This record gives sequence, C-alpha cells and structure tokens, in this order.
Amino acid sequence: MHKVSIPQTVIDRVTTRHGREHVHADLDPRRTALVVVDMQNAFMLPSVAHAPCLMAQEIVPNINRLAQAVRDTGGAVVWIKTAYTDETLKDWSTLYDMLGSRGTSRRAEALARGSKGYEIWPELDVRADDITVEKNRYSAFIQGSSDLAGVLRARGLDTVLITGTVTNVCCESTARDAMMLNFKTVMITDGNAAVTDEDHNASLIGFYLIFGDIMSTDFAIECLKRNAQKGLAAAE
Repeated sequence: MHKVSIPQTVIDRVTTRHGREHVHADLDPRRTALVVVDMQNAFMLPSVAHAPCLMAQEIVPNINRLAQAVRDTGGAVVWIKTAYTDETLKDWSTLYDMLGSRGTSRRAEALARGSKGYEIWPELDVRADDITVEKNRYSAFIQGSSDLAGVLRARGLDTVLITGTVTNVCCESTARDAMMLNFKTVMITDGNAAVTDEDHNASLIGFYLIFGDIMSTDFAIECLKRNAQKGLAAAE
C-alpha cells in the first residue's frame, strides 16, 4: 500500500480555503457513486499488462469494502473500463505518436474488447446491479470519452468517490473533469494506486488543494454510514 503523505501545510491551506479539512464530509450517500477506474488486467496482470501498476492489486480489498458501503447506504457502484478502438488512432493521434509503433501495438492488444487485458481484475466484487461504463480516453468525463456524466445524472447522482489506477493519470484526470462538470468529487487516498509513492502523493496534493476532497477508505465509509443515519433520522 502507498505511504500517503499530505503535508500539514497543504491541509492548512485547504482548511483556510474551505473552512474545514474535508469539504465533502457531508456527502449524501443516496446521491453518491463509487467510480472505479481501470482496475483491469491490462494494468494489473504482468503477463498481459501494457502499463503494469502492481500496487493496484493491493487496493482491491479497500475498493471492495467501499463498494459494499456505497451499496448499503443507497449509492451506486460504477466500473470504468478502458477500451482500445481503431478510431482513436486518428482522433487521439497525439497519444499514439508519443507511444510509437511498439507502444501502440501493446496498448491495442492489451485493451482490445474481449481480450484478457480488457477484463476487470477477478478479485473485485462486481455485482449484477452495478454499472459498467467504457471509456476511450484517460478521463472518463472528458467529451467523447464515455457517457458517464449522463449515466450518473440520470440516476440523480451528484457526488463521486474516485478509486482505481493509476492515481496520477486516469484517476486524477477523471476526478478533475468530474469537478469541472459540477460533481462533488473525492479521491480515496488508499483506494488509488500509482507506480510510486511520489506520483501518488503529488497527484492527491494537487487535486486536494483546488479540485475537491481526499479521504481514506475508513473515513469515507464513516461519512457514508453517519450521513445515511442522519438521513433516516430526518425522514422519521
């Protein structure tokens, strides 16, 4: 698991900006979605991965715990899967120019629909009532990548908890764009995985300072349960 290190100076700046350390601690569980980004074999299983992040295997139990808590308190769980498409060779040519022919070939093979790499990691607790959304960019929310924003809004969901891999690429891109599209957004500190602790912490810090909130799995579950109880009490 990553050694999460958020400097006190960063926490102080956030507290000064928002008046509290956790701006989204009052989230409504019934309007909350757990968004699990790219927890696929293509990023986790060395034999097929084109961009392996072995740390992602270690966050699986936390994602499963959080998924159950979200379901139990009335929210939704969304599994995001990246897919390679031939169309992106043209309309995302900048990426493939940077990857080169070998990198492009590896990505295409690992993320082809129906391939072993495309599949979600088998130890993740995916349920029949969960939602699966396919994306074709790093961010699941950027225009043309997926219909995630519409899927969430159709269900009355306005808050997203971001987990998955890798922290500083697809997860952070998705989280930043979620906030830009007016979703309350939280990155889970021990529910995201990067290649190094330095990458992971830099991403969390940058997001926390401006774009949204960061919480541990335990803290997020506590918020879900506490606020669900408040909602039940208010309804009585």
